[in-house]
Amino acid sequence: MANFKGHALPGSFFLLFGLWWSVKYPLRHTLQKRQNGRKQNVPLFFKKLDLIEGVLKTFFAFVGIMAEQFVPDGPHGHLYDEDWVKLMNWQHSTMYLFYGISGIADILSSAPLPTPAGLDRLALSIALFVEGFLFYFHLHNRPPLDQHIHSLLLVAVFGGAASTLLEVFMKNNTLLELLRSSLAILQGTWFYQIGFVLYPLNGNLWELDNHGNIMFITMCYCWHYAVALLIVGINFSLVWWVTRRCGGRQGSEIEIGLRKTNHHDSSSQKALLQESEEE
Repeated sequence: MANFKGHALPGSFFLLFGLWWSVKYPLRHTLQKRQNGRKQNVPLFFKKLDLIEGVLKTFFAFVGIMAEQFVPDGPHGHLYDEDWVKLMNWQHSTMYLFYGISGIADILSSAPLPTPAGLDRLALSIALFVEGFLFYFHLHNRPPLDQHIHSLLLVAVFGGAASTLLEVFMKNNTLLELLRSSLAILQGTWFYQIGFVLYPLNGNLWELDNHGNIMFITMCYCWHYAVALLIVGINFSLVWWVTRRCGGRQGSEIEIGLRKTNHHDSSSQKALLQESEEE
C-alpha cells in the first residue's frame, strides 16, 4: 500500500518480533548459563515458544497478504487486466508470502519431525533476502530522497539475511541472535520513518530533491540503530537481573529446605540414640 498504513503494518511486525527476540534469546542464554545444561526443560520450553512464534509469523504474513490485496484500492487478486495491476501491492504480498513460508518452517522445526537442523534459520534468511531483492528493484525512477530512504532499509534487510544465514551453521549463537534482533528493530522503526517522510501525517511534505534532507536522513538512520542497540542492551540487562533475583530466591528456598531436612534427620538420629541407651 502506497500510504502511511502500508509502511506502518510491516514496521509493526518487524518491531514486535525484534522486541520479542531481544527478550527471548537473553532469557535462554541466561537460563542455560545458570543451569549449566543440567536440566532438559529449558530447550523443551523454548521449542514450544518457537512453535508459537511460527504460528504467529504465519498468521501475520496471512494478514499482510490480505491487507495488500483486499484494501479498497488493492488489486483484489488481479495481476493483469490489459496492463499490470497494482504491482507495488503484489510485491509486498510476495514479501509476506516468504515470511509465511518462514513461519511454516518454524512450525516444522518445532514439531517432532525429521527436519534438517537450521531449516528455520535458512527459511528466515531467504525471506529477508527476498524482501531486500524486491525493494532493490522497487526504487527506480523515484525522487532522490525516496530512493535513499529505501536504500538505507536494504542495509538492515541484507544485514539480517547474512547474519541469519550464519546462524544456520552456528545455531544458538547468542551474539548473532542479538544482532538479528537489533536489525529487526531497526527495520521496524525505519519502516515507520519512511512512512512519516513520504506520507507525513501533518501534511507538510518533505523536499525530495533537497540534499540536506538526504544528509539528515542518513544521520537519522544511525540514530535509529543506536536506539535499537540500546533497547537490546536494556532488555538483556533486565532479563539477567530478573532471572538472577528469581534464581536467588529459588536457591535460598532450596537451601532452607535442605537445612530443615538435615535438622529433622539429626533430631531423629538423636531420638533413636536416646531410646537405644534407655533400653
